Amino acid sequence: QGQDDYASMREVLQRRFRRWQMATSGAPGEAGRPEARLQPGVSSRDIKGWAKLPDLLIVDGGKGQLGVAVEVLKEFDLLDRVPVAALAKQREEIFLPGRTRPILLPRRSQALFLVQRVRDEAHRFAVTHHRARRRRAGVASQLDSIPGVGPARRKALLKAFGSLDAIRAASVEQLAAVPGIPRTVAQAIKEHL
Repeated sequence: QGQDDYASMREVLQRRFRRWQMATSGAPGEAGRPEARLQPGVSSRDIKGWAKLPDLLIVDGGKGQLGVAVEVLKEFDLLDRVPVAALAKQREEIFLPGRTRPILLPRRSQALFLVQRVRDEAHRFAVTHHRARRRRAGVASQLDSIPGVGPARRKALLKAFGSLDAIRAASVEQLAAVPGIPRTVAQAIKEHL
């Protein structure tokens, strides 16, 4: 897990600061230009939302995660512009670049409470996001495994019925009534689900 955690965090931070770089660059075909694209499905309007740097970057973890964050900030020449700290769970230790010892906030302090709430909200957001992704991936993989159902038909089915359970409950006639779903595919869906 350890090295994977570092690699995952590095990838997330690099993606985030690459978006910032694109949003603040004016070079042709790069950020700030309407035709710029970081990845498929990302519009120039989405890119412009990344133009503001964070006031503070708090990473979940200890010295190792802080080291990765510092490396990424250096890579984008942002170490002097974005303050960074790491919050380790065991004793709620706060690690800062250039300090060997962690900061320990008083147990009942408002500062500690704020940092804990920020961390807890980040965890809640991440868990919710990953559950939704897994749920969507599960629906997609079940539908994609049906002969004759690809991304376009999967999208049409989900748009018409809203969920995999509703698709399961639908009759062959109801499935075939969805634009782009021929009766033979509707029958295959019923048989498969």
